[in-house]
Amino acid sequence: MPKNKSQRRLVSIPIAADEYGVCTKTLRRWIADGRITGYRFGPRMIRVDLDEIEQAVLKPMSAA
Repeated sequence: MPKNKSQRRLVSIPIAADEYGVCTKTLRRWIADGRITGYRFGPRMIRVDLDEIEQAVLKPMSAA
């Protein structure tokens, strides 16, 4: 079932970085690279979708 836009889990960059154990600079780089989407609220406030980060970060490992 497609995700409704109102169901996004938008949080600040520092909260998302803490949630997934990455640096805030990493998230800002991913936004600049187009790997994840940044949502601007006003001139300085940026939010990211936790579900989108999860899809970008969590990749299945191959069996070694």
